[in-house]
Amino acid sequence: MGSVQQQTGHSCAGRGTRVRLMRSLVLIGHGSHLNGESAAAVYRYAEMIRARGLYDEVVEGYWKEEPSLRQVLKTTASTDVTVIPMFISEGYFTETVIPREMGLGHQGPVPPEGVARVLGGRTVRYTLPYGVHPSMSDVILARAHEALPDSSPEDTALIVLGHGTTRNENSNKIVYQNAEVLRQSGQFASVHALFLDEDPKVGTWPEMVKAPRVVVVPFFASEGWHTLETIPEDMGLEGAVTTFVDNPNGQQTVYYAKPVGTHSAVADVILHLAEEAAGSSTSDGDTERVHDAAWNAFMDRARQGLRFGEVLVQPESGMFELRHALDEGKPGHELQTLVTPEGVRDFTRRDEGGHHRPVHTLRNMPRGWRAVMGQADLVRAVQYLYPAVIEETYAQSCHTLRPTPWATTARRQTGIYAKVQKATPEQLEEVAADVCGGCLRTRLWAGEKLPQTFFDGVPGAIPCAEACTFLVAEVREEVAGKRGGGASHSH
Repeated sequence: MGSVQQQTGHSCAGRGTRVRLMRSLVLIGHGSHLNGESAAAVYRYAEMIRARGLYDEVVEGYWKEEPSLRQVLKTTASTDVTVIPMFISEGYFTETVIPREMGLGHQGPVPPEGVARVLGGRTVRYTLPYGVHPSMSDVILARAHEALPDSSPEDTALIVLGHGTTRNENSNKIVYQNAEVLRQSGQFASVHALFLDEDPKVGTWPEMVKAPRVVVVPFFASEGWHTLETIPEDMGLEGAVTTFVDNPNGQQTVYYAKPVGTHSAVADVILHLAEEAAGSSTSDGDTERVHDAAWNAFMDRARQGLRFGEVLVQPESGMFELRHALDEGKPGHELQTLVTPEGVRDFTRRDEGGHHRPVHTLRNMPRGWRAVMGQADLVRAVQYLYPAVIEETYAQSCHTLRPTPWATTARRQTGIYAKVQKATPEQLEEVAADVCGGCLRTRLWAGEKLPQTFFDGVPGAIPCAEACTFLVAEVREEVAGKRGGGASHSH
């Protein structure tokens, strides 16, 4: 089949040109193996900031989705990268997991100005989570006024409701700080900091809050199980407004606000953090050469027509058509036409049974769609379809992709995932047969070989350099004895 260079005319070292100055912004979310809505807030802010045109690209990365924390820097097109943790407070993820997985060489509390590192030719700045920015008290206030526009210091109390945890003492600090700022503002009769998982707990609010009207603002990053289920249940809420007639302090009406993390003003907070980040350069970065070479090679193949993974790219009247390879030859009117990269992303985030797809290279991409778009949108659509696949496959073709053995991945795990270090080879293989058996990737981390890739004309030839978090989670379930027949999260 020939090498990438033979197929496309590109050297694996890239074209050796710096196209233009660039800046990349990376938003890091938690994500979920089970719930497709977990990433919605990060997507939304990425789209809002992208529309402002202040950065050449806005990229998302996740702990439990793709691109993973281990992959996301490979997907950035610039040598100037600012990373914002999309978390509501400092804690285990922002101080331990994200810096470790991204290779930042930092553990523990992040200084106010953030952390700056040079990694693989990129200048990477890592900031505090957006939730600790001083302007978040204004966002809490905005949410409170939405829930109760005529709140007053005479008869209205405010509850700032945090998650809380016993694992990290920094987690509750920002909730108390914001409560104190709003208490000092004098806009409420009283202001209380309450928590789900530590004292004082939210269920004690009737004994603590005396005002007849109470506004509850969840200090959470996104709408989810806690804000929709746990909090209403713990507080006995029946909706946005609930009146209690027999509380210890008499009749009280609770106004339940939306979480602060979904307010549009958070986009401004993110941009403030990015501009204040340590090591901010006076000029923009360059186009990252290896990344640029990978996508040039991909586009050269796309112009000829390219089948890779489960999709087919065909040139069409100066544009490109993207569709499921199994829908090849179907008339366009029989398929749903998607017109934006986000439309492709949203359609393919679930399989045909409606289940969330946290691993995009599992062989369960839904059929029945097509997208016709220009080059820039095609690139973004492919990035959504197969995060980090172009970059890693190109590196494999150039013999520069370095696999990470399972033992190394397992040793790096902390918290609830540390027990994967106890997995026997038999347990690992049992889980991998189930999870990885449905994936397009070849397990380089387990010693498998991949002499050719889709750049060489082999559609399903995609490398897997390191065990994904989905597999890590399943191995943990196996070691804990909680895993039944089949992958518990395989959908």
